[in-house]
Amino acid sequence: MRAREPDRSGFAEHDGVRIAFEVFGEGEPTILFMPNAPIIHSLQWKAQVPYFARHARVVTYDGRGNGRSDRPTTVGAYRDEVLLADAFAVMDASETDRAVLVALCGSVTRACLMAATGPERVLGIVAIAPGIDLAPEPEAEFDFESTPDTDEGWAKCTRQYWLRDYPGWSRFWAEQLFPEPHSTKQIEDATAWQVDTTAEINLLREEAYGDLVGSIEDAEALLARVTCPLLIVAADLDACQGTAPAERMAELTGASLVRFEGSGHVPPARHPVEVNLLIRDFVRTLAPAEVVV
Repeated sequence: MRAREPDRSGFAEHDGVRIAFEVFGEGEPTILFMPNAPIIHSLQWKAQVPYFARHARVVTYDGRGNGRSDRPTTVGAYRDEVLLADAFAVMDASETDRAVLVALCGSVTRACLMAATGPERVLGIVAIAPGIDLAPEPEAEFDFESTPDTDEGWAKCTRQYWLRDYPGWSRFWAEQLFPEPHSTKQIEDATAWQVDTTAEINLLREEAYGDLVGSIEDAEALLARVTCPLLIVAADLDACQGTAPAERMAELTGASLVRFEGSGHVPPARHPVEVNLLIRDFVRTLAPAEVVV
């Protein structure tokens, strides 16, 4: 049972791939919650949708590769430019002229691409734990293509382990995302949502990553093209991105940076009240005459 059922659901189509979307509530503005697909699907925003749907129009969608969306099996189907086109296709199919975008981790890059290529359609962006290439990646304990002599800890973050025991990787990764005490439910949810797809699908995305934004220079150039208002959220216990990309993003754009202390990578799931109020207050600054949130 879900806390809020959609008022409308359907499919956008791009290059023959169906992308499932849902619409909740009505009013202005529309808030589009971006998915972190193909890792997980739109239920990642289950702590936000019921709150915002009471006062505004909310759109969510399952990115290709997970949820109710199609699962193409070629590397080219998961390129950044394709996922960008999917997002605009969802806006068109859901009759969304413009929206506030709320994004987490890698979907922040996609939100910025939307703002740069279709500025008239993006009112603003809430960028949470941004996974945008603005800082060198920390050195990994194990090379992704290696075959460690153990299955413990970060040895699970290897291609061979994903293919051999993807549920095991999913559980381990969920535990890293939620280091906060009493996070059992969030860990169980994140694990279940990951295994709604396969290691093979996620490996296709790994191989396709970076065709539009694949370097620090690319990311800095992209942000120079983003003119809409931004709100950036960093989490100090973020095992996925750390705080450096958020800090650099705020430095480059002049946007406000909010720090969550004692928080892992997913504040929307573990600290929903605080995150919802941040989003609400940001939305209210964008078009006060229209906003009813």
